[in-house]
Amino acid sequence: MGFFATAAGTIGSVGLGALSYSLAEARAFTTRQVDCAVLPSGSADLRVLHISDLHITPNQTKKINWVKSLGALEPDLVVVTGDFLAHTLGVPAVVKALDSLLNRPGLFVLGSNDYFAPELKNPLMYFNRNRRIKAEGKPLPTAKLIDELTSYGWLDLNNKQNQLTINGTKIHARGTDDPHIKKDNYELVAGRYEPNTFALGVTHAPYTRVLKQFVNDETDLILAGHTHGGQICIPFYGALVTNCDLPTGQAKGLSTFEFSGTKTPLHVSAGVGTSPFTPIRLACRPEATLLNLTAKKIS
Repeated sequence: MGFFATAAGTIGSVGLGALSYSLAEARAFTTRQVDCAVLPSGSADLRVLHISDLHITPNQTKKINWVKSLGALEPDLVVVTGDFLAHTLGVPAVVKALDSLLNRPGLFVLGSNDYFAPELKNPLMYFNRNRRIKAEGKPLPTAKLIDELTSYGWLDLNNKQNQLTINGTKIHARGTDDPHIKKDNYELVAGRYEPNTFALGVTHAPYTRVLKQFVNDETDLILAGHTHGGQICIPFYGALVTNCDLPTGQAKGLSTFEFSGTKTPLHVSAGVGTSPFTPIRLACRPEATLLNLTAKKIS
């Protein structure tokens, strides 16, 4: 009896320790830098700050202040790939968090959590790829969020496209609304990009059906979020799930997505936040990424 009691106590202690560490890691915000040669030949370098999955609630002071601190990176362009909100009163907190970045050029798309408030879910459901994704829940102030962001000049890319010029480089950016709840309609933006532009694709959830369409139109770089990098990962192994059909090996960071013989760089952000019902991360720190984009190498 003593052996089993000791074993149970040890297991319990390990579990409690892992939980405590996961709670702490979810607040251990970090910034990564990644180099990527994707710009047209002869272009000046571009510093693109990629942020995703803020999942902000009004009382998350540490997260809000950390996001505000990202302005010190002085990015040339900010791209947010959805899931800004996690609360019905979250819009002012989002604006406060992005305060130091809103005066810079910005692009954004939305995620499901910008439409519906988060709900308590069984974490095991994420292992079922065939589960039905429901686009329902308590409505969030989506229109107010869009109005706030666009009032600062940020461009809404939800099934839309637009062009801008930064550091002399012409950018043709297009995006989709959230594929996770099937709000994407790539046909509204499909077709060739403008010649001699940097072709940038933006979406929230990196479902392969959407990535294939971006690749088919010869996009230079695709940015996405949604996966949380797996959120609960196995050290030295990585993600167990992506919450979409993207392979787990591409759950976060820069990789290559290939379709019909064409390879396109894909950057998936592990995101800044979590659902307020599961405020934990393991072996997957919350992050923002500064992408140092340079001109393509001439082969």
